Amino acid sequence: MPLVTSKNMLADAQRGQYAVGAFNVENMEMVKAVIAAAEELKAPVMLQTTASTVKYGTLETYFAMVRAEAEKASVPVCLHLDHGNSFELAVRAIKAGYTSVMMDGSQEDFEGNVAVTKRVADVANALQIPIEAELGKVGGKEDDLEAEADTNTDPEEARIFVERTGVTSLAVAIGTAHGFYAGTPVLDKERVSQIRSKVSVPLVLHGGSGLSDEDVKDCIARGMCKVNFATELRAAYTGAVKKLLEEEPGTIDPKKLGQVGMEAVKQLVKDRIKVCGCNGKANEGKRAE
Repeated sequence: MPLVTSKNMLADAQRGQYAVGAFNVENMEMVKAVIAAAEELKAPVMLQTTASTVKYGTLETYFAMVRAEAEKASVPVCLHLDHGNSFELAVRAIKAGYTSVMMDGSQEDFEGNVAVTKRVADVANALQIPIEAELGKVGGKEDDLEAEADTNTDPEEARIFVERTGVTSLAVAIGTAHGFYAGTPVLDKERVSQIRSKVSVPLVLHGGSGLSDEDVKDCIARGMCKVNFATELRAAYTGAVKKLLEEEPGTIDPKKLGQVGMEAVKQLVKDRIKVCGCNGKANEGKRAE
């Protein structure tokens, strides 16, 4: 089916108290793997590319790949710009055909974040493209953005931010981090409940790679409607390729490398879809937008 926006996906997830899995993809093989996993489990799914990924492959290339695979699938597929780092990039993504965008102004102070996010939201909302923003600072590193310290989201600031910007979903900081965790993360899950009591738009959990299934499920029960997974997909893909080369060092056909990488990513994505609870929810996302 054609690419869809995240509007109905996240609204349905919010009502049904589950989350949509959002998976960062780097190449054709990962695109195929994520959509195949969603197809097998009849789940709505979001595929994401960051600023560095589209710099590597271009917005147009990733849009073409995802659209081609989505049109062969029976489940709703959304293409999302993850951690858009400028007004210009967000608008370019919309023009290229992306059906959801994120403007990450969390490196700015509160007023700066409001200003740049509202500028993107005004354009996106006029074109009926959902827009995600981030308030607070999720730790770790995403692309070239690195948080020096974790600053969890203030619930009242979240309410004001959503009202002033017009965003349609909000990524909040509760102690998660991008990349793999050096130790066991300590999440302020009660803060999710507090933010949810003040904010009506769907909430987004960044830094899903490496979290326990129990933590993810608890966050979803408290109001998270979208969960991002990136680092562990890269690790699964690369690990499978390394294993093949160790076992068969004479392998030179890139297709063989891609096949094992795809299978590893597909199995991981299936596991994460089940944790998010969106398996079997594909039909809910097929409503007219």
